[in-house]
Amino acid sequence: MNTQYFHDLVKGRYGRKIAYANVEQITADNIVNVIGNCIGAFYFNKTVIRYLWNYYKGDQPVLYRTKVQNADITNKVSENHAYEIVQFKVGQTYGEPIQLISRKDDDRINNAVDEFNDYLTDANKQEKDIKAGEWQSATGTSFKAVQITNGDIPFRIVAPTPMNTFVIYSRSTEEPLLAIQELKDADGQMYKLCYTDSYECKIVNGEVRDWKLHGFGGIPIVEFPNNHERISDIELVIGLLDAINTMQSNRMDGVEQFVQFWIKFVNCDIDPETFEKMKISHALTVKSNNEQNKSDVDIMTQELNQTECQVAKDDLWDNAQSILAIPTRESQNSGGDTQGAVSLRAGWDFSKTRAKQKDPIIKTSEKRLAKVILNVIRIKDHDLGLTARDFDVQINHSPLDNLYTKTQALDQMLKAGINPRIAVSTCGLWGDAEKVFIQSKPYFDVLYKTVDMVKKENENTKKQEPTS
Repeated sequence: MNTQYFHDLVKGRYGRKIAYANVEQITADNIVNVIGNCIGAFYFNKTVIRYLWNYYKGDQPVLYRTKVQNADITNKVSENHAYEIVQFKVGQTYGEPIQLISRKDDDRINNAVDEFNDYLTDANKQEKDIKAGEWQSATGTSFKAVQITNGDIPFRIVAPTPMNTFVIYSRSTEEPLLAIQELKDADGQMYKLCYTDSYECKIVNGEVRDWKLHGFGGIPIVEFPNNHERISDIELVIGLLDAINTMQSNRMDGVEQFVQFWIKFVNCDIDPETFEKMKISHALTVKSNNEQNKSDVDIMTQELNQTECQVAKDDLWDNAQSILAIPTRESQNSGGDTQGAVSLRAGWDFSKTRAKQKDPIIKTSEKRLAKVILNVIRIKDHDLGLTARDFDVQINHSPLDNLYTKTQALDQMLKAGINPRIAVSTCGLWGDAEKVFIQSKPYFDVLYKTVDMVKKENENTKKQEPTS
């Protein structure tokens, strides 16, 4: 239950703690000591992650608010903008499937990359991307893990919760050394499942058990941080979100207090039974006590200024949107605007730029995950013949936006004599521009002649001309 405010929980320590170790390699002899030195960071993060995840799902402090004055009128209204924020951020990055694209002009590599993408599609990777993306945005970090299976697909991708998973990094290289999951066995006994680059084991009651080699070819649990400091998108504006909830609850209190008015009697006495009859008939008859003290009956009301409250509330949400680079849906249209002008004014370009800042972090993690998956496919099925240098990770941010403008740009570049390979990659129409160019090259060769092709044609023409 999120009864306290977030800043009271973290006490200024925003972002998730990163577990670092000072060893170069994890062995059976030092693994218990390394985990013991880092477990405090995990347990601190676990408490904060649980708070943020519950906040994202709607368990917010306003639901536990109390009042001293007029305690009988205590509305608890939660506008769950945290859910809106997380879903928007997840849609930006994972709304389109993440693709692996070839980096080389080689048919064998291109076909192997296509086959690898087919494996990932069959393993429902995008669904796991979305699940991990929700953890990533809401809590500041997330994880994906690879498991070996015996079905038609030789591997399974899962998104374990950050509340039982963490990774320890080398302090000198900042590369991952060890991944740990806290789990329970069939008897309810807690144990830690640990993976290094080459070994796996279980730790039960501080003892190392089943230390053995594994076949993943790397650590099969990969962290996907939201940013380098592991700050969640909710965390950045949680104070503003709490203020919006408090304001909306107080507005409802004001409406209810206006409806539940008090009746003021001046210089007159009314017994409760007579008052109830008067309320039913909607009429009041009172007499003055004397000529000097005239009797009067009045309704005591003071209505909250809803217009001013709405302005203040809108200002809070506008600030939250600015901090998170979320476009506004209420921008004024002056008429005759193009889609590009509307996008600029509403903040969509700024939003995409902010989203792209997270791409390198995700690509690094995706490369680590892909390395493990490739090794599992090689062991359980067949060798695709790919290395991490053969492909890139492509994150597609709304590729169909401004479709007409992009096609115009492509047409103008081709007509101006720009190399078709450069034109295809520059216009922004396709995620895998290299593949599109290779498949389109025979058509480009028909439509557009290169300098070498023109020279060759001229030489052939000269050879065919009769000599005098």
